[in-house]
Amino acid sequence: MPYADVSPIIIPNGISDEQALFLGDIFPTGWMAAANCEIEPTDIVAIWGCGPVGQFCIKSAFMQGAARVIVIDNVPERLALAAAAGAEIINFDEIEGTVPDHIKDMTAGHGADKCIDAVGAESHATASFDAIIDKVKAATLLGTDRPHVLRTAIMACRPGGIVSIPGVYGGFLDKIPFGAAMNKGLTIRTGQTHVNRYSLDLLRRIEEGEIDPSFIITHRATLNQGPELYETFRDKKDNCIKVVLTA
Repeated sequence: MPYADVSPIIIPNGISDEQALFLGDIFPTGWMAAANCEIEPTDIVAIWGCGPVGQFCIKSAFMQGAARVIVIDNVPERLALAAAAGAEIINFDEIEGTVPDHIKDMTAGHGADKCIDAVGAESHATASFDAIIDKVKAATLLGTDRPHVLRTAIMACRPGGIVSIPGVYGGFLDKIPFGAAMNKGLTIRTGQTHVNRYSLDLLRRIEEGEIDPSFIITHRATLNQGPELYETFRDKKDNCIKVVLTA
């Protein structure tokens, strides 16, 4: 198999399979998203999306020294897990006004120093009017991605801040407030995760007890239960956040 020896690493004794499992994807993704923010000790980091990647963004932001982390989602079990990690939560279904305005209220008008879009192309269709329009355009083949979160992150970020985008986009984005990004002097960073760059350092942190990545697992099952558990995850049933399947 070509390049089969590129990314595997040796897992030392004492590290369980579940602790090591996420070194291949979502843990480095969250870590790189936070690293792209160049977090400083006084920074307020806002993170959109509290799914598995978003949860690792939260952990990584705190591990890299963020003073505060504010998260935006509307799924109760995800918000509860984020709160347990020390994040301040915004349920966008329960607030009045816009998310950027709410973040400004929480930061004495300052705004978020760094923003992370851990949602990507499929933002929630009921979050706002523009998100509904995105959904309609995608359904009628008039658009590809639904970049409501990216728009919101740009508007919520303070002048001179950084917007980090681990969320996946695959096509053409519409109505991006690039004038706001330019006039606020924002830095925008994105890209596929550099897993090999971070995996050994993150493995060391697991060994030293700084983090146990298995915290994200809510469901364990066998491979033949995969279709059933996929529907459970997709439909956000049974407090499902992350499924691990074994033979």
